[in-house]
Amino acid sequence: MLTMPYTTRLPLILIVPLLGLVTACQRNETLDVVGTLEWDRVELTADAAEPIVAIAAHEGEAVAAGQLVLNLDARRVQAQLDQARALRDQQQARLAELERGPRAEQIAQTRAHLDGAEGTLASARHELERVRPLVGKELLSPQDLDQAQAARDTALAARDAARARLSELETGTTSEELDQARAATAAAAAAVRMLEVSLERLAVRAPVAGFIDDLPLEPGERPQAGAVVAVLLAGQAPHARIYLPEPLRARVRTGSRATVHVDGIAQPFTGRVRRVSADPAFTPYYSLTGNDRSRLSYLTEVELEGAAARQLPAGIPLQVTFDEPPAGD
Repeated sequence: MLTMPYTTRLPLILIVPLLGLVTACQRNETLDVVGTLEWDRVELTADAAEPIVAIAAHEGEAVAAGQLVLNLDARRVQAQLDQARALRDQQQARLAELERGPRAEQIAQTRAHLDGAEGTLASARHELERVRPLVGKELLSPQDLDQAQAARDTALAARDAARARLSELETGTTSEELDQARAATAAAAAAVRMLEVSLERLAVRAPVAGFIDDLPLEPGERPQAGAVVAVLLAGQAPHARIYLPEPLRARVRTGSRATVHVDGIAQPFTGRVRRVSADPAFTPYYSLTGNDRSRLSYLTEVELEGAAARQLPAGIPLQVTFDEPPAGD
């Protein structure tokens, strides 16, 4: 005769409290999560494909915001900037000339040219009047008449051109000409500013205070435009990077307090949650019912506090224990 195990023969009155105890343990699970120690990484990139001529910082060195890290060769951009400045100065001089208007000497010179053109025209007309009857009397050939008429027409065109030029100078610069000159000057000035920014960025500087983590290139190497030339660990202290399980998500929020235990260091660190991702890092492709919800996790960052935390390197495993929120919170 088979006998059932003792546990299967427990009275129902004992089984129900045991199930309740298991459920209670699940509700009061500890708020412990494992993760790694990380720093905020800032990648400094090359603004142009120019060789590195000097490195002013060293790996592990603390740098202030705006401090020089390395220099790229600036000779090419400097030459382009000099050319753009010369063009800008030329455009500015042309604009000033148009705004001032024609000089009195130019007007006097053009009036003199007009007087000369009118005298030449009068002489050509007189010559045409002299030649025409002689051709009728066959004392001159028709070719002589054609030449006289051509000379008269040429003198007439020269007189009209001189008269138009004098009228232009006396009228002064038009508004359309001024607008064009101002636009050309503005475009030249913008080109100068753009090249000045490009030249400034060839000196790679730390955008924020931090520590130099990596300098992957040596002086003389030519990085591609946009390539990383330095890595900066920014911020006052590192942070714990963890993935918060879904059952704990409702109890942890931005500003929650925590205790961080770093491997290899006996003294724990205090911390504060600075970020909890709103979207889970993993979502099952099927419905979120039953136990599926517990498979979700949320990227969370806990910022460590205290001066001792500033000396910790990245990548160390750790454990974060969250303080229980006040009742009803």
